[in-house]
Amino acid sequence: MTQKGSMKPVTKKKSEEPELEPLCCCEYIDQNGQKNHVAACLCDCQDLDEGCERWVTCKSVQPETCERIMDTISDRLRIPWLRGARKVNISIVPPLVLLPVFLHVASWHFLLGLVVLTSLPVLALWYYYLTHRRKEQTLFFLSLGLFSLGYMYYVFLQEVVPQGHVGPIQLAVLTFGLFLILLALYRAKKNPGYLSNPASSDESPGSSQTECLNRKGQGKTKGFPGADTSGSLNNRTPKDDLKGPSRMSAGSPTKAKEDWCAKCQLVRPARAWHCRICGICVRRMDHHCVWINSCVGESNHQAFILALLIFLLTSVYGITLTLDTICRDRSVFTALFYCPGVYANYSSALSFTCVWYSVIITAGMAYIFLIQLINISYNVTEREVQQALRQKTGRRLLCGLIVDTGQYNRGFLRNWHQFSTLGTRAFHHPAEDIV
Repeated sequence: MTQKGSMKPVTKKKSEEPELEPLCCCEYIDQNGQKNHVAACLCDCQDLDEGCERWVTCKSVQPETCERIMDTISDRLRIPWLRGARKVNISIVPPLVLLPVFLHVASWHFLLGLVVLTSLPVLALWYYYLTHRRKEQTLFFLSLGLFSLGYMYYVFLQEVVPQGHVGPIQLAVLTFGLFLILLALYRAKKNPGYLSNPASSDESPGSSQTECLNRKGQGKTKGFPGADTSGSLNNRTPKDDLKGPSRMSAGSPTKAKEDWCAKCQLVRPARAWHCRICGICVRRMDHHCVWINSCVGESNHQAFILALLIFLLTSVYGITLTLDTICRDRSVFTALFYCPGVYANYSSALSFTCVWYSVIITAGMAYIFLIQLINISYNVTEREVQQALRQKTGRRLLCGLIVDTGQYNRGFLRNWHQFSTLGTRAFHHPAEDIV
């Protein structure tokens, strides 16, 4: 009798819940947990109606209202997909729309080109400042970089190749270079060397890293920043990592320096830092790169350098081929600054505008590449450079272009040999951590 009585509550707990109907390609579950449709993306948006009404009546819109509007737009911006519409990150959209418009407008006249090409880097830096001060992840720069590569290649095929000055071998070399860039970027986007919590060693490393990323970086992928302007301007300051025991003294040369991260609740080796944008500790962290939307660390630093090198070579080669086509009988440097008649027809004007856009991007990447080469030669990471400049502990050379901390520098050849073997060690404490 007791067994039968004990089984009665079990049968009562078994309540048949209604099964959810499968979503069609245009349906999705919105942020309120309700089923919605892509066609109804402009319906039932009270915040947007209120914002438009206040804007028409020349009244100020509350910052909280703007943030809710952006959340709603981000949630409803979806594309039809199998088993439900997929959400599209809103930060991907602006480069896809604005870049072709700006370049086409810049090709109308020389003065327009000067204004547009000058304003593009300013707008990019402004957006970088807004997102970086809030420590947010954004796909804007990754989308801008990939779309720039594709659009420059498209203009080259449509406007430069038909003029007959580019041979099939030259086109094949340029296409192969573009393929290598994408391959190197794919490798650089992989795990930079995330540190997992030893307490969760029973779980797989991939799952623990993903869980930590989702926990620490949740809510940081909005396309445009909201009204909250709190936060530091530099995401590399170590104030988040000051809790807990400090680094061990370097009295024993056989022990590695270690540090406690209060955010991830783990002991990390020397040269590993907590990225406040990704929300996780990275082994031998160099910096957080917005162009790949990921950290550059021990496991992907080589791929990052390789991607920069291939991009510079391919970009310079494409610029040379384009200038040789639209400005013949002139050297590349002369044609870049003096190419008479280039605005006579729209095709050559658009090509010339894209050349200057590529030159601006290439110059910025060349500066990053130069700084990386210098840091590798002195065996110092960008994170350590910034810390040395703040604490005034590094030795500055060439007007601050070179910062030598002297802590891990072992000579030019040994530093480069050490960099070439990053990520190949099987043990947890690399040789450069021993002091």
